[in-house]
Amino acid sequence: MQTELAIKCFQAIGQTHRLSMFRLLATAGETGHLAGELAHALDIAPSQVSFHLKELEHAGLVFATREGRFIRYRIEATQVAALMEFLLSDCCRGRPELCTPQAQIPPLKQTQGA
Repeated sequence: MQTELAIKCFQAIGQTHRLSMFRLLATAGETGHLAGELAHALDIAPSQVSFHLKELEHAGLVFATREGRFIRYRIEATQVAALMEFLLSDCCRGRPELCTPQAQIPPLKQTQGA
C-alpha cells in the first residue's frame, strides 16, 4: 500500500462516527449491515450515515451492494489487510510477527466479486 492511500484510510476512520461504523462492519464480517441498521445502532440520521459511509467507501475500506431498495455495506477485507500490513511492515525491526498476536489474525474473507 502506498503512503498516500494509507493516509486516505486513516483520514476516513479518523472521525468518531466513521470509526464506529467501521468497527460495527468489522464485527459483522461477511454479513455486513444495511445503512439503516448502522443509523439505528449509532443513533444518527440516515443522511449522516450515507455521508460517512461514502467517505469509508472512497478510501476503499468498505463496499456496498444493493439489495432491492436497500444498500448493504461490508468491510473491504483486502484493503483492511493491506492497511494492517502497511502499519506492521516496519514494526519490531522488520519482524511484525513479534508486535502483537493481532498480526497473526487471518484477514476477513472477501465477499466482493473481483
